[in-house]
Amino acid sequence: MADADVIPIGSGGRPGRGSGRRTTPSSAARALAGPGASGAKSAKSRERKPAGDRSRRKVEDADLLIEEPGEDTHEPAATDAGQFAGFERMIRDTLGADGERKVAELLAFLRRRLTGDYELDEFGFDSDLTDQVLLPFLRPLAEKWFRVEVRGIENIPETGSALIVANHSGTMPLDGLITQLVVADHTNRPLRTLAADLVFKTPFVGELSRKGGATLANNDDAERLLRGGNLVGVWPEGFKGLGKPFSERYKLQRFGRGGFVSAAMRTGVPIVPCSIVGAEEIYPLVGNMASLARLVGVPYIPVTPFFPLLGPLGLVPLPSKWLIEFGEPIRTDDFPDGAADDPMLVFNVTDQVRETIQQTLYALLMQRRSVFF
Repeated sequence: MADADVIPIGSGGRPGRGSGRRTTPSSAARALAGPGASGAKSAKSRERKPAGDRSRRKVEDADLLIEEPGEDTHEPAATDAGQFAGFERMIRDTLGADGERKVAELLAFLRRRLTGDYELDEFGFDSDLTDQVLLPFLRPLAEKWFRVEVRGIENIPETGSALIVANHSGTMPLDGLITQLVVADHTNRPLRTLAADLVFKTPFVGELSRKGGATLANNDDAERLLRGGNLVGVWPEGFKGLGKPFSERYKLQRFGRGGFVSAAMRTGVPIVPCSIVGAEEIYPLVGNMASLARLVGVPYIPVTPFFPLLGPLGLVPLPSKWLIEFGEPIRTDDFPDGAADDPMLVFNVTDQVRETIQQTLYALLMQRRSVFF
């Protein structure tokens, strides 16, 4: 992201001491200003202007109300300087030592959004919105609520493509969002995620997901992203992993037909297994309103110890302790040509990835002291 324009906090002058009832200077004030004084209007500028020039005329008139600080205005100018210094101190106290930089970045971001000075890629990814709004919104949740501990980040390549394959759980897909944040913060690279078609059929969620870097989970889009040098994330369990009962926590569901493996083989990129512990406990799934789910066309409607009993309050995730570990990459560039079309080979590699994640989950569970610590 380009460096933000630094917008200094302060003022170059002092407001005039008008009564507040007049919006233009009096004839006496214009006479005192004189033709050579700073801010005085020429005779031509005082001519009647068309309606389209009203905004410029207001600016010129406002200039006449600005007095140059002189000997008799030393104390008010000092007072103004003290007020702005107090404002700067308030920003530093609220936002930290680099508060001014954060304010400048925010103002620069708002200017880019208002002027349309930002770009979307062919998939609709808005890196500016993601970096400035979406990921900062998730960061306190990951750092303060879930206290995410990350391991094996060195297994993600610094350059080039890789396919990150993770287990899926938690009733709501927060694990995908947190993984996206972790990868961005530790590698300074965006993680482009593959999502189910239901995500993009959901109003507002679909558009926001596109802007956040998600695309449809199919081989064509996955291969295009991988050939473009991107880090791509996939959760092969899908809704079967998200919606499994709490009694089956940390037991991986079927990894589909191995489409992610064939995409990695065709593009020759490494597969990085990712194991996530902690997401299973944020919404313990104890039931499913299956009839209502079929009626509204969703895979499941969860019943947890707090939802729907507590209403919206039941949507607050429990503060479980998260561990995320990225395993050693599994290379695919040494397979022979046409390997992606061999179903048995694809199945074997898929099973290898799944077993690696499952064994790592067991190891992480042994290392975690408790669910919430």
